[in-house]
Amino acid sequence: MGPARLIDGKAFSASVVERVGVAAANLRASRDVTPGLAVVIVGEDPASRLYVRNKGLRAQEAGFASFIHALPAETDQATLDALIQSLNADPAVHGILVQLPLPAHLNTMAVLAAINPDKDVDGFHIVNAGRLAVGLPGLVPCTPLGCLMLLKAELGSLSGAEAVIVGRSNIVGKPMAQLLLGADCTVTVAHSRTRDLPEVCRRADILVAAVGRPEMIRGAWIRPGATVIDVGINRVPHPDPALAAEGKTRVVGDVAFDEAVQVAGAITPVPGGVGPMTIACLLANTYTAACRQSGIQPEVI
Repeated sequence: MGPARLIDGKAFSASVVERVGVAAANLRASRDVTPGLAVVIVGEDPASRLYVRNKGLRAQEAGFASFIHALPAETDQATLDALIQSLNADPAVHGILVQLPLPAHLNTMAVLAAINPDKDVDGFHIVNAGRLAVGLPGLVPCTPLGCLMLLKAELGSLSGAEAVIVGRSNIVGKPMAQLLLGADCTVTVAHSRTRDLPEVCRRADILVAAVGRPEMIRGAWIRPGATVIDVGINRVPHPDPALAAEGKTRVVGDVAFDEAVQVAGAITPVPGGVGPMTIACLLANTYTAACRQSGIQPEVI
């Protein structure tokens, strides 16, 4: 078997953003509604600041209204709660995203719970988790939604496929399982306590790695021809000892890519696979939220 096909998340995400932009323009033209995304960040973490800036830029590129609220690290719970409530009440804001992690003195679960579920474009609110679990329309976490879109683009129908997810987080693993069940897959959620994890992985037609451990999934764990979605983004020391000594790093996934690419049928690279889909799906969720809040059926993205 030759090397696997690479699933180009960067190119696919660009096409999603383009489709969202067209749909948003149609919404503006037909109903005078401009999707509005508010992003809240607390503190000065450079990586988070850059990520928030990129989210704002991508929202503007898609023709959205972008509202960035950057608060100092010492912001207290009451001030943050008051901001969330004001955004909940603002008709120009259709989507609210609070950049995580928050400073340790703030209660993250309380902040997320304060967001109106219909504006919760991260899909983390317990109401949206419940909607997903029982099959009602809601807002779905962006990363698993992006994974599902990549899988459908690569494979078409997923009906009947054996899917294994390694990782059981509320952000990726659990919602990914619900989405794949909704697509008529047979789903196994595996994790650090799973007995004979390599053998469980080898059953998979679709293998989703979301465990947060660098290159944990080896090539020998993958069924020949399987489709592999690598959600992991891990920084490890650079393989060149001289560069590693200077503190240089490289980004790897949860899958040992050089091994897996020789076995899998298709695989997402890291970087350039799942990562770009997260912001694309954030914009898609914001567009969907704007339509629903305006009593309009969203276009299929």
